[in-house]
Amino acid sequence: MNIPVTASLARRMQKISLAVFDVDGILTSGQLLFLPNGQEVKQFNTLDGLGIKLLHEAGIETAIITGRSSNQVALRAKSLGITYLYQGREDKLTALQELWEQTSHHAETTAYIGDDLPDLAAIRHCAFGACVPNGHPLVKEHADWCTERRGGEGAGREFCEAILAAQNKLEALHSQYL
Repeated sequence: MNIPVTASLARRMQKISLAVFDVDGILTSGQLLFLPNGQEVKQFNTLDGLGIKLLHEAGIETAIITGRSSNQVALRAKSLGITYLYQGREDKLTALQELWEQTSHHAETTAYIGDDLPDLAAIRHCAFGACVPNGHPLVKEHADWCTERRGGEGAGREFCEAILAAQNKLEALHSQYL
């Protein structure tokens, strides 16, 4: 796994208590699929789901901030125990700032993963900003780290495990499966 190695970034990651995910292009492939009746279909990866559950076991809260609105995202968030859900928000940084105002979290305790321009400001304002290899070049340029896997293919899990590894919690969480 492509875990960050710089001492400065590792120190910032040790303080993470909130992990924030974009949906389309991170927890899904980013493709929009519509049935003939107009209903949107999203496909999520179970690798990401377990990663989010591992964050929760480690005491790290989670949030979704997505530009689109979907009942499927609400159902997925609920099934995973996602703490905060913001849908229909293209202004990701504003949504993130609202979340900070309403909670004890702040920029220095937040990690964010996104793939496209609406995510860029949020990525740049967090202690740990990540992207995926098929993300927009400008996002990749400003992110602290890039996953090896693409969105919808386990990138969210890599993000989760990178945070847990930096906090020296990953090995203990994995050991429960041995």
